[in-house]
Amino acid sequence: MSEPYYRKAGAFGVRLNSLVGRLARHGVSVLGTAELSVRGRKSGQMQRIPVNPHTYGGGQYLISARGHSQWVRNMRAAGGGELRVGRRIRTFTATEIPDGEKLAVLRTYLERWGWEVNQYFQGVTAKSSDAEILAAAPDHPVFLIRTNS
Repeated sequence: MSEPYYRKAGAFGVRLNSLVGRLARHGVSVLGTAELSVRGRKSGQMQRIPVNPHTYGGGQYLISARGHSQWVRNMRAAGGGELRVGRRIRTFTATEIPDGEKLAVLRTYLERWGWEVNQYFQGVTAKSSDAEILAAAPDHPVFLIRTNS
């Protein structure tokens, strides 16, 4: 069995993520980004990373363009986390979406964020066929998030 797809950020990507995360933490959302905090499955400490929350069909989703990353593994263990933009913090629970149900969410995510994330989808774009997007779905975890009241 092969390892799950995961593409680590290069040095520039790490610096850029750090900057975008810091901006979100201080109230500046770059094109809708937010800072995700999720409890580490091993350390128990809150881990932070910038994300692009995606709205589709009345739901909000977190999609891992880079694949089965640490935040994805932590989210599976924690079942939720927090999204922050400045002082606004939204606590949420997360449900992972099965691969066969990701098509519309991934297509609209690629329409919105493709300029930033296409490099991680190995040639799959918003204009790809349904079959091509579904074939890429296992490499890109999708979580439906529900804000806690």
